[in-house]
Amino acid sequence: MEHSIRKAIIPAAGLGTRLLPATKSHPKEMLPVGRKPVVHHVVEELQAADLRQILIITGRRKRSIEDHFDADPQLMAVLEEAGNERLLDDLAYLEGESRFFFTRQSSPKGLGHAVLLAKDFVGDDDCVVALGDSIIGGGDPAALLRRMMALHRELDAAAVIAVEQVPPDETFRYGIVAIDEDEPVPGQPLLMTDVVEKPPRGVAPSNLAIAARYVFAPSIFSALERTLPDRRGELQLTDAIRLLLRAGEPVYALMLSPEQKRYDVGNFESYFQTFIDFALADERYGYLVRKYIKSIAYDL
Repeated sequence: MEHSIRKAIIPAAGLGTRLLPATKSHPKEMLPVGRKPVVHHVVEELQAADLRQILIITGRRKRSIEDHFDADPQLMAVLEEAGNERLLDDLAYLEGESRFFFTRQSSPKGLGHAVLLAKDFVGDDDCVVALGDSIIGGGDPAALLRRMMALHRELDAAAVIAVEQVPPDETFRYGIVAIDEDEPVPGQPLLMTDVVEKPPRGVAPSNLAIAARYVFAPSIFSALERTLPDRRGELQLTDAIRLLLRAGEPVYALMLSPEQKRYDVGNFESYFQTFIDFALADERYGYLVRKYIKSIAYDL
């Protein structure tokens, strides 16, 4: 019987300083995008990819994330009594087979440290890591993860990492991968040869940036334990991936397809763009948003 990946990790412990003052007392992962918080979109993507055990790594002042994914029998009873089927459907993410677990990163020690906190949760299983402040958009947002998990099994990989093409003058903002291909093809595995976290301008090995989705074998945790902190004292996930590569482990990149888009809710410009796109696409209220935008277009 084919082994299926069932465990997912959502790191959501970042301070969100680029979104102050909105994130002073409110996690950036809980900012609304359309009718749902950012992390809600991420969880729905994981559920659609049949990932049923979900560990969310939180931090200080992020209790609202736990509350959002906690069952609320009193609220459900009120809605049932009122016959409000639409709102009950909106809370369907609390039902079904998904199980939510939480642990806290007490101080900001980097993405690698946050993932390492999931070692006991994952055990000897393969797992998915999906950043809690990044949404994958498209007609079927879970298609990317399903393809990544299938490739992970087929290639017996140590890791499969989603990547996207970014403008060459913006590579310094991202983790950038080097691949053993001249022309990357969306949907096809790309053998990685290196990865660099936020390379200086002009020296990036490619314009392929890590796109907030990973599939890992358990070996990622031993690599993280061997990884040294950076100059800020943080443990970088990209440094651990680099150790896997140097040990000869097979690590692959998978480029987003043209119909897929990563929305990084990390600053106000990207957050506003994300909210507008999802509001316009909303199945209930999108037409009203389009109508409003058209009505003010001449004044813009």
